[in-house]
Amino acid sequence: MKQTKVTRERIRRRNRRIMVVGVLFTLCYGIIGLKAFYVQVIRDADLSRQASGECKKAVQADGRRGTIYDVNMKELAVSMRTVAVGAHPEAVQAPGSVSGKIAGTLDLSRASVQKRLCRDSTFVWLDRKVSSMQAEKLKSLGIAGLEYIPGFSRLYPNKSLAAQVLGFTGVEGGGLEGLEYYYNDYLQGGEKRCTVVRDAMGRIFHREVEDSSHEAGKNLVLTIDANIQYITENALEAAVKKYRARSGLAVVMVPATGAIRAIAHYPTFNPNCFTDYPRYRWRNRAITDPFEPGSVMKLFTVGAALESGRLAPQTFIDCEDGRYRTGGHVINDIHPHEMLRLREVVKYSSNIGAAKIAERIGGKILYKTLKDFGFGQKTGIDCPGETSGRLRHYQNWRTIDRANIAFGQGVSVSAVQLVSAVSAIANEGILMKPRIVKAVTNQHGKILETREPESRGRAVSVDTARQLKSMMLAATSSEGTGSNAVPAGYPVCGKTGTAQKLTEKGTYEDCEYNAVFVGFSPENQPELAVLVVVNEPREQHFGGVVAAPAFRSIILEAFNYMDVPPHHKDRHYDLAVKDREQGA
Repeated sequence: MKQTKVTRERIRRRNRRIMVVGVLFTLCYGIIGLKAFYVQVIRDADLSRQASGECKKAVQADGRRGTIYDVNMKELAVSMRTVAVGAHPEAVQAPGSVSGKIAGTLDLSRASVQKRLCRDSTFVWLDRKVSSMQAEKLKSLGIAGLEYIPGFSRLYPNKSLAAQVLGFTGVEGGGLEGLEYYYNDYLQGGEKRCTVVRDAMGRIFHREVEDSSHEAGKNLVLTIDANIQYITENALEAAVKKYRARSGLAVVMVPATGAIRAIAHYPTFNPNCFTDYPRYRWRNRAITDPFEPGSVMKLFTVGAALESGRLAPQTFIDCEDGRYRTGGHVINDIHPHEMLRLREVVKYSSNIGAAKIAERIGGKILYKTLKDFGFGQKTGIDCPGETSGRLRHYQNWRTIDRANIAFGQGVSVSAVQLVSAVSAIANEGILMKPRIVKAVTNQHGKILETREPESRGRAVSVDTARQLKSMMLAATSSEGTGSNAVPAGYPVCGKTGTAQKLTEKGTYEDCEYNAVFVGFSPENQPELAVLVVVNEPREQHFGGVVAAPAFRSIILEAFNYMDVPPHHKDRHYDLAVKDREQGA
């Protein structure tokens, strides 16, 4: 009986233990089931993405970027097919030994290749711009873990031609300077994505290529003429070298439309290898850098006087025999004059004459006319980094400030501002918006957008513009300061400028100079307006000596290229100028 009771007790205890164990297993299975449901159902999408991220690697390559053409559809910037070579470091065997083979094939440093192959990364780029021949040679070596992604790279076939205008692109294919930067959204092509699938050992077993570059980037057709650009760059380089100047720039514009035919700089750079040059050379200084224009500003001072009606071309100005005190300062003329007519102030470039004109018309009228010519404000040209220059409000001018501004000191302009303002005189007083892009096309050449000529308003009346044109013609006669600017057969309306540059002390004592010449030709139906600025020339610094010959060379060669017929009456040029002066 006792055994039976003991046996039954043992059975009950065993059953309780079994039940406890069963409950525990049931709870464990329940927890596992709930966890499986959470992982497989609730977090399925997140964990799938995470797993995919660990075994997949997406690599992007640039699509075809739009082409940049000159006005005659000559290619200035193109995209050529290349191969981007990358590597999966964990899949590359013996990186120390294969790095030499890779470096030798791709013309890279062995140390840099080995450093990248030893990186703790799932993917590294080795070279983004490899030729097809180099890529095939590298493939033949059979090195595991390398990736070859077809793409495009930027090429500038004319090397340094219009380099500051065009700019360049970076490693990723985006524009970094110039038009490449300003019109990047237009030029940028689609991207090509390649997805690589690896197993747990890091071995590649599948590649998925997705091409999203159905449309190439849009093309730009510029107003730039590559031939005139070349002519301008050569003439500018010759002037800078001849006078051992620090630098120079030149701008060529069509006065009637505002179309820019050339923007030249010297020294320049090659955008195909832009990192080999100092950064300051990349900048389009004709757009970004303000400078004091010097005596060229006298044109607009005289324009303000004519527009006001207070003075006429024959009005006499007492030029004080070359020395005049005003506002506690002394103004000097290089060549002393006593009495000059208003028109002769431009012809002989008298500082005192300009200062006295400003006195007679007042600061308000002078300021308004300068603003009407576009000074102190951006032109709106389609280039990055444009400066507005500096023109203080007339209410902040002192007596000496008004005098200085009248002959081009204490005011700063950009090169494109200055050539635009002079073009307004050539264009019967209408100021045009300068433009550098003519049209935007798609990859098949279909025009998508056009940039039409755009007026910015009237700067001066037709009569004033014609009187200024006559005075500019006189300034380039044999007696004027700009006689060196006139090519045989082509009358030139122009103005010299010898602009002092402020020193670090903020004075003009012992300073450097900008030699300036700006003008247009032919006289009656101007084809081109040209500005030449030579920065810090040696030995000679006068605009009529340094810059004017470069202007002459540009006009002569450009007109020969454009088939602009010469005016055979040029031997009677001075007589015609004198007749016109007497009739003014």
